[in-house]
Amino acid sequence: MSFKIIYKNKISKKNLQNLVLFVDEKFNISGIKRHITSPDFALISDLLKTRDEKKKILAFDISSKKKIILVSLKKNISNSDVENLGASFYDQFKNNKTNEFCLNSDTLTIQQKNISGYFAHGVKLKSYIFEKYKTKKNNKNFSLIITGKNQISIKDQIKFKAIESGTFYTRDLVSEPGNILHPDEYATRLKSLKKYGLNVVVYDEKKLKKLGMNTLLGVGQGSIRGSYLVTIEWNGLNKKSKPLAFVGKGVCFDTGGISLKPAKFMEDMTYDMAGSAVVVGLMKSLALRKAKINAVGVVGLVENMPGGNALRPGDILKSYSGKTVEVLNTDAEGRLVLADALTYTEEKFKPKFIVDLATLTGAIIVSLGSEYAGLFSNDDKLSKQIIDAGEIVAEKVWRMPLNKNFDKLIDSKNADMQNINYVGGAGSTTAAQFLQRFILNKTPWAHLDIAGMAFSKYGGALNSGGATGYGVRLLNKLIEDHYE
Repeated sequence: MSFKIIYKNKISKKNLQNLVLFVDEKFNISGIKRHITSPDFALISDLLKTRDEKKKILAFDISSKKKIILVSLKKNISNSDVENLGASFYDQFKNNKTNEFCLNSDTLTIQQKNISGYFAHGVKLKSYIFEKYKTKKNNKNFSLIITGKNQISIKDQIKFKAIESGTFYTRDLVSEPGNILHPDEYATRLKSLKKYGLNVVVYDEKKLKKLGMNTLLGVGQGSIRGSYLVTIEWNGLNKKSKPLAFVGKGVCFDTGGISLKPAKFMEDMTYDMAGSAVVVGLMKSLALRKAKINAVGVVGLVENMPGGNALRPGDILKSYSGKTVEVLNTDAEGRLVLADALTYTEEKFKPKFIVDLATLTGAIIVSLGSEYAGLFSNDDKLSKQIIDAGEIVAEKVWRMPLNKNFDKLIDSKNADMQNINYVGGAGSTTAAQFLQRFILNKTPWAHLDIAGMAFSKYGGALNSGGATGYGVRLLNKLIEDHYE
């Protein structure tokens, strides 16, 4: 599928095959009268008398080659609702014989900024498909031409394109199979981000051993593939200021290790690197839109396999922080990767805050399903900023508890801590409580457990199933509203 958004000031006759016009929520069409012919206006007026009042998008076949499509906008509509309208529009017309549509922005019934831009953004996000490995590809073209005086600025066009590019890059990474996007390949791909002005540094196993990142290395030691930590820096400010830090779990495939997962649905464990993919997509979008901040993305890339050298239940590892961990279950591996990455990020970059993202626990899906990511944090201000940003872009989070009373569930008799709570209950909270122990200098920190949000078998408002890219738009909004 080839998709284009084109901005033009004037409408040419050839763009009139599929004309898209905005109307108010009651489908009052008096405002579009000057934009269509009198016969077309009369026909639509008559057909509207029997319209389905539940529908927000109505299409009228004027002829075999011409449609007029009305999109209703209620007063004070949110930007996310406009995006959802765009996504619904795409779903409704993606199989139309003529896939060129002309959206007349002069028909806007409300004065909110960038309505046509958010509508197009929703269309674009919904249009994503991953068909890299299909021999027969969808070769259809889909064009949305936006005309009229209510155009969005060049700056905003760049912002939308940057966020779309970052989101799609995240979806691409998550969609790749494990035999293609193993840690070696992933680390190599990240080097290509240098062309966008990002500073990329790859730490291989030799460097990680020297640094003492033994919890991260422990997860990957059963694989024939290498293990890596990759840092990606964006310096959008001339002055030296503390960066914003984003840390991602990149388990490229998770068998569970010696604590082997059941065979059913194990194929989905290709997306256990989604946290890292969100960080990577975010850093790409920040670079493309020339964000006025300093930021760093840190990702730990490993493969969790039950090889002859694999980590065993009962093994004790010394982390980069110096703290020791008894590994009771090798399938609680993401927290081991993040433990070293979090401490290293805090120590090396001394950031304003750290947000980590991981498909960390199945328990968060039991708690929140696929409606909210779980948010755990040591900072109320950062938590509120993330929650507010999530509401605006409809990538919602729900704050979950952290409390010192949970520590007893992960204290170990043989080491400083154990990597899983065998007493039962509070699986997501004890995982987050574990991570918090590796924030050593009271840096504001938030952990997003995105296990229920990173991948959708059925599709969502802005995706058609598969990798969602959840988190890229959320964190872009957090930065845009509070730190730029």
